[in-house]
Amino acid sequence: MKTYKIAPFLLLAVLLVSTTLKSDQDFNDYSEGIAGSEESIKMIAITGGSFQMGSPKKEAGRADSEGPTKEVTVDDFWIGEMEITWDQFELFLYRETDNAVTQAGDISLEIDGVSAATMPYVNFNRPGHPLVNVTNYAAATFCKWLTAKTGNYYRLPTEAEWEYACRAGSATTYSYGANPEELDQYGWYEKNSGGTFLKGGQKKPNAWGLYDMHGNVAEWVLDSYKADGYAQTESTNPLNYEDVLYPHVVRGGSWMDSPAELRSAARGFSDKSWKRRDPQFPKSLWWMTDATHVGFRIVRPKNVPTSSEMEKFWGKPIKEY
Repeated sequence: MKTYKIAPFLLLAVLLVSTTLKSDQDFNDYSEGIAGSEESIKMIAITGGSFQMGSPKKEAGRADSEGPTKEVTVDDFWIGEMEITWDQFELFLYRETDNAVTQAGDISLEIDGVSAATMPYVNFNRPGHPLVNVTNYAAATFCKWLTAKTGNYYRLPTEAEWEYACRAGSATTYSYGANPEELDQYGWYEKNSGGTFLKGGQKKPNAWGLYDMHGNVAEWVLDSYKADGYAQTESTNPLNYEDVLYPHVVRGGSWMDSPAELRSAARGFSDKSWKRRDPQFPKSLWWMTDATHVGFRIVRPKNVPTSSEMEKFWGKPIKEY
């Protein structure tokens, strides 16, 4: 039997290819179980790429803040198939499963060090339905808690990641095309919602398998809102982030909005009126009494950031008097 020697540079090439293939094979959809419960969150693998962020000037319903359109690039990430439900957030709220920690991922974080949320003053929560009237800080802290439970890093999506995931390769007004008459097949909005948010996953998903990207509840992202933000952002993994209470961007539109507000490029933003009926002093860090149209979904970037970046994007409490 003949034996063959492999040149060192060829052996290195084989090892590099093997490593790359393993990395690619690991980048698949998965379900993140929440230890101590029967709840799990399905995460969809989104291969990064470039796209035109924003809307063209001729798009019906367009706002000036959606431009100028800009080609941006985002890295690989996973995103929740659906919006976070009350059932899932309730586990963070009550903290009864904290002793059940898997940390199968690479991150070791003490769960006792994660702030605990207070009970909502007005309870709009319904089993199986998306969580609503939650603050941006509460959504980010849920991500920190989930990271501590699982060892995988979770955060809110950036505005660019959100739009990239919503579009699912499309460049049209909505992920499915341009006709608002077809919106009823994909989302809940003012015309078909009956005046309330509904259980997730009942409409058609977009081409990447994501439900309720158009309507049902608007979704928090990491970005602070700037009307001229697109002109200022970087072209790769853009983010406008500031440690301020208002305004933060919400995306996707909701059960109470018009079709124009459910467009892939449409941008909404928070306002202090969303806590108008909050009787607490200072006002709640966790709940927005008058924002029953706002929830969130989560992201896990494929490239794990530094610990300082993690803490930055989980936010910090800012008192509101």
